[in-house]
Amino acid sequence: MLRTALRNVLAHKARLMMTALAVLLGVAFVSGTLVFADTTATAFRNASAKSLKGVAVSVRAEGDPATPAGEEEGQRTTALDAVLARKIRALPGVASVRPTVNGEATLAAKNGRPVNAGNNSQNLATNYLRDKGGKDSHFPLKEGRGPAAEGELALDAKTAEKAGYRIGDTVRFATDGPALTKKLVGIVTTDDPQVTAGGTLTLFDTETAQKLFRHPGQFDEIAVAAQDGTDERVLTDQVRTLLPGKGVRATSGADLAAEQSAQIAENTQSLTKTLLVFAGIALFVGVFLIANTFTMLIAQRSREIALMRAVGASRRQVVRSVLIEAALLGLVASAAGFALGLGIATVLRPLLNTTGAGLPDGPLVIMPAAPLSSLAVGVVVTVLAAWLPSRKAAKIAPVAVLSSVDQAPPARALVVRNVLGTLLTAAGVLVMFYVSTLTTSTESHLMTAMLGGVLTLLGVIVLAPLLSRPLITLVGRATTRWFGVSGKLAKENALRNPRRTAATASALMIGLALITGLTVGGHSAQRAMDREATQGLAADYKVTNSTARGLDADAAGKVARVPGVAAAAPVTSAGLDTRGRYAVITGTDPKAFGKAAQLDFQAGTLDDIGPGRIAVSDEFAEQAGLHVGGTIDAELGSGTDSGTDTGTDSGTNPGIDAGKTGTDTGKARKKLTVVGIYARTRAADDALGTLSDVLPYSTSSQELENVLVKAETGQAPGLERKIRAALGDSPLLKVRSQEQLVKENNGPFTTVLNMMYGLLGMAVIIAILGVVNTLAMSVFERTREIGMLRAIGLDRSGVRQMVRLESVVISLFGAVLGTGTGIFLAWAGGSLMTTSMPLYETVLPWGSLGVFLVLALVIGVLAAIWPARRAARLNMLHAIQSA
Repeated sequence: MLRTALRNVLAHKARLMMTALAVLLGVAFVSGTLVFADTTATAFRNASAKSLKGVAVSVRAEGDPATPAGEEEGQRTTALDAVLARKIRALPGVASVRPTVNGEATLAAKNGRPVNAGNNSQNLATNYLRDKGGKDSHFPLKEGRGPAAEGELALDAKTAEKAGYRIGDTVRFATDGPALTKKLVGIVTTDDPQVTAGGTLTLFDTETAQKLFRHPGQFDEIAVAAQDGTDERVLTDQVRTLLPGKGVRATSGADLAAEQSAQIAENTQSLTKTLLVFAGIALFVGVFLIANTFTMLIAQRSREIALMRAVGASRRQVVRSVLIEAALLGLVASAAGFALGLGIATVLRPLLNTTGAGLPDGPLVIMPAAPLSSLAVGVVVTVLAAWLPSRKAAKIAPVAVLSSVDQAPPARALVVRNVLGTLLTAAGVLVMFYVSTLTTSTESHLMTAMLGGVLTLLGVIVLAPLLSRPLITLVGRATTRWFGVSGKLAKENALRNPRRTAATASALMIGLALITGLTVGGHSAQRAMDREATQGLAADYKVTNSTARGLDADAAGKVARVPGVAAAAPVTSAGLDTRGRYAVITGTDPKAFGKAAQLDFQAGTLDDIGPGRIAVSDEFAEQAGLHVGGTIDAELGSGTDSGTDTGTDSGTNPGIDAGKTGTDTGKARKKLTVVGIYARTRAADDALGTLSDVLPYSTSSQELENVLVKAETGQAPGLERKIRAALGDSPLLKVRSQEQLVKENNGPFTTVLNMMYGLLGMAVIIAILGVVNTLAMSVFERTREIGMLRAIGLDRSGVRQMVRLESVVISLFGAVLGTGTGIFLAWAGGSLMTTSMPLYETVLPWGSLGVFLVLALVIGVLAAIWPARRAARLNMLHAIQSA
């Protein structure tokens, strides 16, 4: 039986090749994901190890206190200073100390555009620390020299190339305020993962870095190198005795490496699980193809199996022969799939880095678990898929099979299947209807939605044979009317074996159901995000700062004076707590805001807003029981009072209760009168007041969050450059039109969506192979019939057309089931999006759905090319004589 299994593997190369391809693609995803996870984790660990090389103890400032009054924003105070560094250096066993200053610097390229402005966390800045030789071993020089004076800086090679700078150029940059300029004196190399993944690196001399990010003599970290033979933990304990106490932590190099390793594992685990889910989907779809292939091969070998049974082969031996054949096929396909997976693992890193993932460079790492798991998964899936066909082969009667190759499935089996399918579908639909009533996306609700989706898909798969007859009959009417006899024969051929047709269509249905659900949900989410990004905005531009620091309080006045600007509305916000309800109040200039925003007032007008007078949204009014003319005692701000109790009102901030001085930058109680109610929009949050009432308590530390700019008629084009120039043209400035706001808001979501389309597309490719296999099986079963049709006058083109139409009918059946199921699942699960997207509503992308149906037609035509040619080339005499 082993020799028989080996012979059978080699006897049907073409069909087994398609099955092997399905296994190969599924395993490729599994192996690619596992290798990618190992490679990424190792690259992070290597980068971490390089950064920790020679570090026996790391002393770090754990948190930054608030900026003291009168000091520049961007400067923070730490307890790490030059005195502490000298004390640590004097400890026995210390070889050297490296005090560093860390910050962020956003560069302007030579063309004036910001470099990497959308991800400031990757715009690294630190100090260039010279050793006795005048160089910094952490940043090897490629050109020039290290920065040594306040007017100098160095860049890493990739940053300099990206920005277009050369040695001697003047570089514009910003840290947390206005634009600055310094001369580029050096270009270095670095293996920092954030930089190699697309970030930037700017180096200053230590004194300049401290001036920009800290205070003279203060640092963020002190890295301690130990002499040979020194115990790290003992040295760490000694360093701890020197620390000033709160806000500073000393960690041994070993503990720091362990912490970073654990963080790396946690960061890569989520992505690995997501990719494995898509690999599982591809393998699940492949099961249908594998099962159909072995069913076809068993049908072709029915006479052979019957003869084997007649000469003494037992049922167990027949089953074993088929399973050995499947195992051999799975083993070979899995080996090839693992090789393809290495290619997938190689391209995943640069692909994900386009989304800002920040994955470091590194060699491909193949741990033993990756190939072993890949081979095991491929073989197990193939053997399980071949198990039912092997049982069918074992039941072939030695005598009965000689008179019939293809028998209809027993009626009882279909009845049981239909009942089971009805129960599964009903359970899934009921669960999804329950999900549609939920309005929060908690973990338990998401799990419930996944359960409902799986039950619904399984139910439709089981019911597919029952659904195939009415749907294929309906499509068959069109093929019969348009293509005559060929169309009618195609319909009858598709209905001949409903279980096999359903299995083929189900593979396509799963892929299209998931893609349709993703498309409907993604389209609806994008529409909601588009509306939210510009909700209530009539402004042509929105000006913001790309860091946590806001805009200067006089920024709106500067913009308003720009030629071509009709209105510039300053916007800030603060917390508002009244009657046990917390809300956000927006502060602005009501007159300018009326031109830059669109508010729908239900009571009162924008002109009624003034000092001590606010308008509230309809939602907040209902929640807090507010009405026009009512007075509320509100607490503004979200910080801690920094003023002192004087017992008298300073009078510097109108409306502030007596007892607080004008230096209060935290919370304060104010008497506010409600003068209007409007429909809530993103532009105005829960309440709207004057800038003077809100700015002292704003969440951006008495700075503007943004400025809304309305251009004069026909003046909007080109206004961006003028606005940037009026505000100092800092690289941190973001001046975005409504179109740019929408694009930026949707950018990461669109990238992830496209990647998911690509992953699900693998399942559709496997489904196409399934259609090819089914058609090839259909041609084999109808060899004599095709010969008879040729003999009575059906030409070769008619035979090809018949096979093509059968393929199209099966593909359309799968497409209708898939798109219908996907739309239902997207609609039912869409309610979970309303928490994060209040404007979310299910919107059907009719254009995309039409493309899916056209895609099904194309799949049907392409999948039929080889089977149709094979059928048309059959010799009619040999076909008529075949058994």
